[in-house]
Amino acid sequence: MKTGLVVTAHPGDFVWRAGGAIALHAKKGYRMKIVCMSFGERGESQFAWKEKGATLESVKAGRKDEAERAAKLLGAEIEFFDCGDYPLKLTEAHFDRMVDIYRELNPSFVLTHALEDPYNFDHPNAAHFAQETRVVAQAMGHKPGAQYKYSAPPVFLFEPHQPEQCNYKPDLLLKIDEVWKEKYEAFQILAAQKHLWGYYERVALNRGIQGSRNTGVPMTYGEAYQRLFPTVAEELA
Repeated sequence: MKTGLVVTAHPGDFVWRAGGAIALHAKKGYRMKIVCMSFGERGESQFAWKEKGATLESVKAGRKDEAERAAKLLGAEIEFFDCGDYPLKLTEAHFDRMVDIYRELNPSFVLTHALEDPYNFDHPNAAHFAQETRVVAQAMGHKPGAQYKYSAPPVFLFEPHQPEQCNYKPDLLLKIDEVWKEKYEAFQILAAQKHLWGYYERVALNRGIQGSRNTGVPMTYGEAYQRLFPTVAEELA
């Protein structure tokens, strides 16, 4: 079975930025796994903190429930590292577990954050973590004797909230019309961030328009990705 891996700092990130890719590949038969570094309990749960009697634990529990339901709707499994957010606090145990996941899953591709984001340092930190562990997973000397079959996969960076501030230049527009319904339903699960539902619908519509105009492929909704490493081809077609 082909597999795909998503490494995300917070629950909302995998829905807004990669929900279409997750659902689309799940429908194609891929095993899709999300590694969520935190529950987004501090910085990405505005509406949850406005509820009377909200505590850190109650907000975390609510966001965990939202993320699990959104992942299930999109057709993915999810694993939480509970690193805290704002800031993420990654440990050696988190690093080792991430290496194990790469080796166990042997993903066909990885989706993660842009390399820069002056508005949210959790995002590039998660991207760096995803890249470093991707490389270390190849090292025979890391956990010598471990049994695995692994090739470092291509990495695609999903769209940040303000791409022009993040040196983000997408080179792939993914048509997600087929799974837009599922992606938008996943939006609606994220009650703690309902102020972003309309924003990310407009982003998807804008990328759909760009895809149609630039390629002639009819599409309404799209997601943008930036390939981190060059691809290999035998012809330019």
